[in-house]
Amino acid sequence: MSLESDLAGEIERWSRKLDDALRGVSPTDEVGRRMMENIRAYRSDSGHFLERRDLIRSFECLVWAWAILETGRELDHLRSGTGAE
Repeated sequence: MSLESDLAGEIERWSRKLDDALRGVSPTDEVGRRMMENIRAYRSDSGHFLERRDLIRSFECLVWAWAILETGRELDHLRSGTGAE
């Protein structure tokens, strides 16, 4: 496999994981609402860059989305509705 195909595979894998992780996540306050808005924007941007084969920017957007998600959970601005957290 080439580096490009490896990166495209990672983008697809982490995009699915992010989509799964976001199911049932809800904001606990206004800060969390803005965080979710940003997470969704970065997820969408990742797809946009992937379509254009700009793989580095696509992956970078996923990293930002994950960082915001994890920060929101850590600071209790975002909470999972499943109770599994």
